[in-house]
Amino acid sequence: MNVTIPMIDKAGNAWAGSPPDWIAELASLADRDGLSGAGKRIGYSPAVVSQVINARYPGDLEKVEERVRGALMGLSVDCPVLGDLSRNQCLDWQKKPYASTSAHRVRMFRACRSSCPHSRVKGGVDAER
Repeated sequence: MNVTIPMIDKAGNAWAGSPPDWIAELASLADRDGLSGAGKRIGYSPAVVSQVINARYPGDLEKVEERVRGALMGLSVDCPVLGDLSRNQCLDWQKKPYASTSAHRVRMFRACRSSCPHSRVKGGVDAER
């Protein structure tokens, strides 16, 4: 008999019985939508979602937390260009490469690399051009 352990239980075991609120939220989503569905929602692979829930993720856990809080828990930031913006969308904008396809895209690229206090981008405006 193959018994599947719910992700919320795995999180409880991995995080010493009391996972942080955002881990519990991610685990609940994974129980509802599967690891693939949860991964799509926060912009990570199913493997990363599993590693995070099981307290084994070797990457930037703070960045995953920001994505979970933005996509699932309503965390927003005050973007200098767009105003109120969910944190996960903010991180998506920061990943976009420079493209002169629209004035808006150029403004976002520059803001994410210079004037935005929420930016995680290292370097200035020319850093990723």
